[in-house]
Amino acid sequence: MSPDLAPPEACGSMPELRAAIDVLDARLVAMLALRQTYIERAAILKSERGSVRDTARVEQVIGNVVAEAARAGLSPAIAEAVWRALVEASIAHEYQAFDAKPGAKS
Repeated sequence: MSPDLAPPEACGSMPELRAAIDVLDARLVAMLALRQTYIERAAILKSERGSVRDTARVEQVIGNVVAEAARAGLSPAIAEAVWRALVEASIAHEYQAFDAKPGAKS
């Protein structure tokens, strides 16, 4: 546990608990912003728009996340639902990034 983040059992009130959740949410947003930069780089590296959606890779990512969730104590059902939504939003963003790059081919 991070020194600036109290463990859940140390939170004695809802305001304390909510403050800790807000800290975690800010960290998650920062990590997702970084992840997005990799998605944008993928759009640059791919030469064809049809390669943006890679179903086998989607399932690999989901499998990896579900396995990591089980190891970390996160409900695999929550992890899968969150990551499926994240991956779909990321694919949509990658299509936009692909279409915006100079010389994009459909």
